[in-house]
Amino acid sequence: MRILFITDNFPPEINAPANRTFEHCKEWVKLGAEVTVITCFPNFPKGEIFPGYQNKWRKVEVIDGIRVIRVWSYITANEGTVKRILDYISFGVTSFLNGLFVKTDLIIGTSPQFFSAMSAWQIGIFRSKPWVMEVRDLWPESIVAVGAMKNKKLIKFLEWIEMMMYRSADQIIVVTETFLKKIENKGINPYKIFVFKNGVDLTKYFPGPKPKLIEEKLGLKNKMIFGYIGTHGMAHGLDFILDQARKFNMTHKDIHFLFIGDGAKKDSLIEQANRDKLKNVTFLDSVGKEEVLDYLQLMDVALVNLIKSPTFLDVIPSKIFEAAAVQKPILLGLEGETKEIIEKYGAGLCFEPENSTDFIRKVLQFYDSKNNLENYKLGCKKLAYDFERKRIAKNMLEILTDF
Repeated sequence: MRILFITDNFPPEINAPANRTFEHCKEWVKLGAEVTVITCFPNFPKGEIFPGYQNKWRKVEVIDGIRVIRVWSYITANEGTVKRILDYISFGVTSFLNGLFVKTDLIIGTSPQFFSAMSAWQIGIFRSKPWVMEVRDLWPESIVAVGAMKNKKLIKFLEWIEMMMYRSADQIIVVTETFLKKIENKGINPYKIFVFKNGVDLTKYFPGPKPKLIEEKLGLKNKMIFGYIGTHGMAHGLDFILDQARKFNMTHKDIHFLFIGDGAKKDSLIEQANRDKLKNVTFLDSVGKEEVLDYLQLMDVALVNLIKSPTFLDVIPSKIFEAAAVQKPILLGLEGETKEIIEKYGAGLCFEPENSTDFIRKVLQFYDSKNNLENYKLGCKKLAYDFERKRIAKNMLEILTDF
């Protein structure tokens, strides 16, 4: 089977969308599929082209058996609504134009941002091929929730396009049960909606000792490290975490908060930490994919947080699966489906988003049992096994070939 996959994030970028797409496509190739990915030149999250690449009209490379076509797009940092929309639209246009000439049996477009999905939709129409919409986030609902878009006419227009794509898609793949219910409630046939949650590649993420060189370099020896790896954006509520870190700054000097990544709010977060003279906080830039494991192994507890919003009851951050694979207990600031997973497996503790008292209580609960986290680690091990990426990819391919 020949599959064309449209996505604006792909390795060497290391965010969740890039990882999910790459790991699925890699497994499909192993299972006999011929996979072509159309993506842009790697630039996330800083809006800067990665070394070894140039933002030109087209470049073809092969990564682990996957044919990758990189196309030109307007590139900007992950900030500013107008610039980001120009970024999204430009990739939608160039991926569509290049996709018209790829021999394929099936087209998949992943959302968000859903101009990638729009490209797949239109290629399917022009080529008279079935197309699948992968919904990793409810867009535009999620960007409205964080206040990144307030133009009501534009929101209505995007919601209209969203419904057009739902109706047109031959299949819809979602990452949570809640997404399935929400789309079904919009009047979409539930029999064409399939749930394939995020997962983790257990050959890349596994438990191990703390890397002593990094620990010493960062001055974190004998510290209990609560670590966050990922985008520092509007949705992630890291300013709330810094407010809580300030309260531990004098009372528990061996509790340390480590933030790794980039994003629209990083500069303001660093300013906040400097203003409050937080000695128990360290910020690092994004690290390469091959280094992520080291930093997961460095931390004692993995921090996963989002702002308090009904929209985020629906999401399941992929961070929880990677942390679980490394057997790092999870401190979760999120309710809904993700909370149910953490509590079901006993893989960590959950606090009410933006609830300071609850956050402090849960941090101290981990702190008081820091020498005996084995029950949490066992829960993480079970969670990671049940969400092993290869198994998910194989089951997904079986659905995709059922046309």
